[in-house]
Amino acid sequence: MQLTTWLRLVAGRPFRGAGHRTALVASGLPLHLAVVPLWLWLLGATAASARTPAAVAVTPLPVLLTLLVTPLLTAGQRRRYRALVGKDLPRPAVDGRSVVRRLTGLALWRHVGYHAVAGPLFAVLDLVVLVVWAAALVAASLYVWIWALPTQWRVTDLGYTTQAAYITVGGLALLVLGPRLTDALVRLETRAAEVLLGPSRTEKLARRVADLAESRAGVVDAADAERRRIERDLHDGAQQRLVALAVNLGLAKATLGDLPEEARKVLDEAHREAKEAITELNDLVRGLHPAVLEDRGLDAALSGVAARLPIPVRVAVDLPRRPSPTVEAVAYFVVSEALTNVVKHARASRADVTVERFGETLLVVVADDGAGGADLAAGGGTGLAGLAQRVASVDGTFSCRSPAGGPTVVTVELPCAP
Repeated sequence: MQLTTWLRLVAGRPFRGAGHRTALVASGLPLHLAVVPLWLWLLGATAASARTPAAVAVTPLPVLLTLLVTPLLTAGQRRRYRALVGKDLPRPAVDGRSVVRRLTGLALWRHVGYHAVAGPLFAVLDLVVLVVWAAALVAASLYVWIWALPTQWRVTDLGYTTQAAYITVGGLALLVLGPRLTDALVRLETRAAEVLLGPSRTEKLARRVADLAESRAGVVDAADAERRRIERDLHDGAQQRLVALAVNLGLAKATLGDLPEEARKVLDEAHREAKEAITELNDLVRGLHPAVLEDRGLDAALSGVAARLPIPVRVAVDLPRRPSPTVEAVAYFVVSEALTNVVKHARASRADVTVERFGETLLVVVADDGAGGADLAAGGGTGLAGLAQRVASVDGTFSCRSPAGGPTVVTVELPCAP
């Protein structure tokens, strides 16, 4: 049973989809031959122009007609592949705003090369494959044709049987060979169509880069939205519970005056821990995505960061309109982390933060009068290296100038399309 099934699969596999592929070959024959009369006309006009000067004016006509029919033939080829084998040929990038650019572009001349050079060659191969199919069908069904002849002829001339058997076997062999030839030709034609009628390798790479940039922007936006959700959940959930706990512990301290000393110490410790937990949670929420940034923008959010630092920080924000939430969040975290590094490592007495927008670029500058010596390469995915990675996630640029002895200037440019 298994052997029978295997034989059935092996015998039937070459014929799967053979009808569509053969139809693709047959429908390609007129399209491949469409430009041949124009080029025969061109050869004739060129030969005539060598003998008759008046024929020179006719010579460009076949070329112009070829350029005119090329888009129609290309559209026909795309429809043929899409309808018969489900193959969608990507369209190359064509500048439709300028006729000169379209005529001098490589895409048009690759299409002309396909129809004028590859097309006639494929027409010959198409014809060979169709002849093989026709011969195979006629030879394999020879006995059907013989039985259609008059009975008198079949009875009186029995010498045909041996020859008919050989021809039938040959026809069956061609029937097995036909699908393989058709598959090979379809693969060859499809590959040529992809190369000559589709986008070039450079255009494919450019589209791939654009797709990757778009998908990366989607990931960055999704991550920022998730941070906002976590911030809201912490602010409206855990933070409120901790505040209620701290309030209850404070009320317990104030109202329960007859507690033993040990119990009061435990209550005081719990109250202090609850307040510290609230403070740490506030810092965590601000680190995720501060609510003031979403409500009031960069100016208010950065002013809040500066107010919490132990050194004076001058904040200057000049934004005619707010950038996108993702870019705004990146700018906020760059300034916040940079100022944290100033306090921890720079031994600075003051810092300056400047945020300005120039056209489609958001410029962020953080400067301090500290000891300098900041190293962008140190720290792996944290510190300045982490900031550079975060800026790069939105196609921004990050630079840090920090000579020994200071000052340190961190400059960030973020794209913010209007």
